[in-house]
Amino acid sequence: MKDQRLNRKHGFLALALAGVLGMLAGLGTYTFTYAHGLSYFSNDPKACVNCHIMRDHYDGWLKSPHHAAATCNDCHTPTSFIAKYLSKAENGFWHSKGFTLQDFHEPIMIRSHNSAVLQNNCVRCHQNLLSGLDAHAGDAQKMLDCVSCHREVGHGPVR
Repeated sequence: MKDQRLNRKHGFLALALAGVLGMLAGLGTYTFTYAHGLSYFSNDPKACVNCHIMRDHYDGWLKSPHHAAATCNDCHTPTSFIAKYLSKAENGFWHSKGFTLQDFHEPIMIRSHNSAVLQNNCVRCHQNLLSGLDAHAGDAQKMLDCVSCHREVGHGPVR
C-alpha cells in the first residue's frame, strides 16, 4: 500500500514537472516565433527593427554614409563567430527584458561593453586612416572615442 502511494506520488510529480516544462517550452517557442527570433541570427539590418524602438536608428542608418558599407552587425558585434553570437545573445536578453518590462532608458543608450565593441570595429575598418594614431580601444581612460566626433556617421543626423 505504501509503495503504491509512493509510486502514485512520483507519477503525479513527474506529470506536473512534464506539464510545467511543456508550458515553458510552449511559451518560449511562441515568444521566439512572435519576436521573429530566427531573424536575429541573420546579418539583415531589418531584424533590428523587429522592435519598434529601433525604427529611428534604422531610418537614420538608411540615410547615413555607412548604409552602403556596413550593416548593424559590422559595427555593433565582435567579428569572431563565437563572440558575435554571444554578444547577440547577451544584447537580445537585455533588449527583450527592457522592452518587455518597459524599463529601458529613453532614448535607448549603448552600454559601455557595446561601446568598446563599436570602437574596436571603427578602428578595425578605418585602420588605414588611423595609422600612427593609438586609439586605445578597450581602455576607457585613454580611448579616443570615434563616436564622440563622428556621431552622425552610423545613424545619420541626430535629432
